[in-house]
This record gives sequence, C-alpha cells and structure tokens, in this order.
Amino acid sequence: MPITKKVRFEVFKRDGFKCAYCGKSPPQITLEIDHIDPKSRGGKDDINNLLTACFECNRGKTNIPLTKAPLKLSENLEILKEQEDQLKEYRKFVKKIENRIIKDIEDINAVYKMAFPGWEFSDKFKQVSLKRFLSLLPKEEIMSSLELAIARVKDSDKVISYFCGICWHKIKGTKPYESKES
Repeated sequence: MPITKKVRFEVFKRDGFKCAYCGKSPPQITLEIDHIDPKSRGGKDDINNLLTACFECNRGKTNIPLTKAPLKLSENLEILKEQEDQLKEYRKFVKKIENRIIKDIEDINAVYKMAFPGWEFSDKFKQVSLKRFLSLLPKEEIMSSLELAIARVKDSDKVISYFCGICWHKIKGTKPYESKES
C-alpha cells in the first residue's frame, strides 16, 4: 500500500520540509519520503519509520538501513519533545485561567442571587456577557457595577439590563449609565 499524501505531508511538516541528510529544502530540491528501515528489509510505512529526504540523498542511500538517525532527525525529536512539554504547560495554564473565570462568574452570580433569592443569571448570560465583561474589566469593577445596579433598580429583570449598561459605559469610557427609575 503506497504512502498517502497526508502521511507524506505530516512527515514533511515534522521534519521542517528539509532533507534529513543534507538539510536542503525546496525549491532547490524535490522532497521525497525515505524509510529508515528499508521496505526491502521488512521496514514498514509507519510514520515513525519515515523521514524526509531529497531526491539525490534518497537515491544515493538505496536500501541501506540507517544504523544511526541523521542528526537533523534527532534534533527534530528534541524539538518535538520540547514542543510537547510546552503544550502541556500551556494547557495547564489555560485550564487555570478557565477555572479562575468560572469562579469569578460564580462570585458575581452569588451577588445577584443574594439580592434576588431564587433567581440567578442564565447560563448563556454567564458564558457570553459575564465572560466578555471579565475579559474587559477587573472583577471588582463588575461586582461594584452589579451592586450599584441592585441598589438603584429593584426589578430583577431590569437590574440585568442596567448592570450591563453600567459595564459597557465603563468599557467605553462614557458617561455613567442612568436609570429612568432612579
């Protein structure tokens, strides 16, 4: 079964679109896929048995097995390991931020629930509006905006609109939001 274009492209990407033997890259050369363990000696078409080679290097090697991976390939392995470690740390960091945002949203929601027992912000409002506000304003500003809205407006539905108005005016740096009910 021939090596698919997708597998070839993945090998080229992994190897930085450079020949693992001589380091040349397109357009000066044409890239091919080479088997580390030659197919004629039982090598498989597995991505871990493939590397990028230019036409000349691949033809010069023929079916001679590699007893040692080319330096470029081993360097790529180290780079891939480092990228994987960085990705793990990045994902941990993103998860930490997501957890903080969830806690901040629940803290803001708790203020609303305390003012209007039996009521709370909808999931959509939390995930869209509160997340947006938290990306643009400090949590303390949002909390004080909600407390101000609760103090000025007694209707649970209208307080949300008033609260959003206060937040957007703070974000835009415009005049404070005034309620028609105050």
